[in-house]
Amino acid sequence: RSFQLSIMATLICLIFGFPVAYYITLQPEHRRNIYIYLITIPFWTNLLIRTFAWIIILGRGGLIETPLLKLGIIEDSLKMMYTDGAIAIGLTYSYLPLMVLPIYASLEKLDFRLLEAASDLYASRWQVMTKVVIPLCKPGIIAGCILVFIPCIGAFIAPNLLGGGKNLMLGSLVQFQFASARNWPFGSAISMLLLAAVVVALVIYARSAKKKEYIQGAT
Repeated sequence: RSFQLSIMATLICLIFGFPVAYYITLQPEHRRNIYIYLITIPFWTNLLIRTFAWIIILGRGGLIETPLLKLGIIEDSLKMMYTDGAIAIGLTYSYLPLMVLPIYASLEKLDFRLLEAASDLYASRWQVMTKVVIPLCKPGIIAGCILVFIPCIGAFIAPNLLGGGKNLMLGSLVQFQFASARNWPFGSAISMLLLAAVVVALVIYARSAKKKEYIQGAT
């Protein structure tokens, strides 16, 4: 469940984060700073408070259910709380800025004359995006995915609050072992497994990036 939800949240962040970063890049320079400022505003609020806000939104009689019930669209509760979907929403909201910022940093360095050249060579918008933009900002995409995936795999606030403690993730299990069960050896073992998984992912990324730089330098 931990890897499944972390991958799901990372993909959702990528789906929403890339268009946002691309849109910011196309704006005039004086507007970019405003948008980046707006992206970072959620980090000014404690993560616990932001997660509690989703309980009000997704909970029974919350901001989503109440209008639908009054309009007669639904007759009973949607039961969105305490599900894997609620956890995924909480993780996505918490770490979406960590996806937007690295992608924006890569797109900001993009030479947009290449896009004009591709259009002059009769490339469609989809071809320009898939064969020019995405390959050139690939380092930012990979960095964003790592920055989102790593905290998601060890998260415990969203699973505890939005999952109701029923749908545990590895971070929740570690917190439970140290805080409640007092089984510190088992909690330490799980923590080391998480650390090992993160280190392996970072080593693979570092080696692939180094290999790519070597190939580019040789050419």
